[in-house]
Amino acid sequence: MAKITALGAYFYQSLLAFGLLIVVSNLLPASDYAAYSLFASIVQFADIAFFHWIRAASSRFYPGPDKTSEQAERGVIMVELAGSAGLCLLAAFLAPLLGAPVWLGLLGAMAAILQGAGELHLTMLRFRQEFRLFSWLQGARATILAAATIAGAAISPDFAHVLAGVLAGNIIYCVIAWARSRRVMPLAMHWQADIATRHLVYGGITAGAGVATLLMPLALKTVLLGSLGQAAAGPMLALDLLQRPFIMITSSLQAIRFPELVAQFDRKGDPKAMQAELGRYYALLVGLSLIGAAGIIAVLGLATQLVIPVGLREAFLRTAPFVMLMAMLRALAQTVLPAPVHLQRRLTAILGLAALDCVLTCAGALGVAWFLAGTDTAIVAGAAAGAAAALALGWFMLRRESFAMPWPPIALSGTALALSWLCTIWFAGNLMLATCAALAIALVMSAYPLLILVRWIAR
Repeated sequence: MAKITALGAYFYQSLLAFGLLIVVSNLLPASDYAAYSLFASIVQFADIAFFHWIRAASSRFYPGPDKTSEQAERGVIMVELAGSAGLCLLAAFLAPLLGAPVWLGLLGAMAAILQGAGELHLTMLRFRQEFRLFSWLQGARATILAAATIAGAAISPDFAHVLAGVLAGNIIYCVIAWARSRRVMPLAMHWQADIATRHLVYGGITAGAGVATLLMPLALKTVLLGSLGQAAAGPMLALDLLQRPFIMITSSLQAIRFPELVAQFDRKGDPKAMQAELGRYYALLVGLSLIGAAGIIAVLGLATQLVIPVGLREAFLRTAPFVMLMAMLRALAQTVLPAPVHLQRRLTAILGLAALDCVLTCAGALGVAWFLAGTDTAIVAGAAAGAAAALALGWFMLRRESFAMPWPPIALSGTALALSWLCTIWFAGNLMLATCAALAIALVMSAYPLLILVRWIAR
């Protein structure tokens, strides 16, 4: 039950983040939304660059086998967090080299530090199996950040007030998180070089993979802005919105199921049991991603008419199917393909897979933009083709660890996506009929595989 509650917290966070983007895109002018979108991507990039290595190390080594190891790991992690925060602040003074004022760089650094600290705190709670507190704080964080950001935009619909709201929300959440968890995880700082070295080696490679992964959406937004100017706001909104469901699905499943997979792998138990568990893990990631894609395709046309700003609707709807396909392929490439190499701690392979995904996806978009003078649809279609190529080339990594894939739930989920998409094409002239038919097909075809997959989550 604790796992289902934690999964529910992830869904709640994702829904709020999704709604937040819709509200902000309606409140801000197109140029301000484009600036906000790019700023959010840069903050996320800074968070990955400076703090992801600590999260990755804590997910592999914290809390350790006993209370003494937990205290030692936590003390070193606190020192690493403080050091990374200082480096992030120093990096803010390089903002003029990128054409941004120092004050904006400092605001971005503060947002990245607060975001990184909050994510690290939640990661440590999750690996301590403190699922009740984790779920509460996860939901509180999403609510506070959404409310503060919308309040900033409501006070004055411009970029500066939205940033003020984002910072205020992060500060409020961090204070609440400290107050709620100070007895479970008291703040304490001490240094042990051997622990820090282990964290740096493992976490550094994993963070490099995270940086490569995050470079892609940042690069794609840059290509769109450079090629289309303000007309890029529609595709950028599609990118912001449609990446989130798949990131939420795969990251939440990875957070809940992968720690058990690691523990089972390290115990060196029955090989057949490990193969079956690994196959179920892959089926969960692929099957739920396909079901999510089927639901998105079914409601995409109607949702666009209801919530997307009028000036962005045409470009959004034109590019959304390709953005959705790219987002799903990349989410699977970042979770399914690296699983065997994470288990075996093959660090160079982890980085290589992330780099392959980033390079090929960006190459697809850049090739269309530079050589074919691409439209918005052509650019995102090129990116989707690159993501498909990366997934195909990386597929061989799964052979590094044997698994027994249960194919029926995946086949039914894929059928739900295909039929839903066909319904939207067949009934394109009637929006309500297309939506109802596609949604009905998605629900009917997804019901049985969804029941199987949810049972596996609760195991």
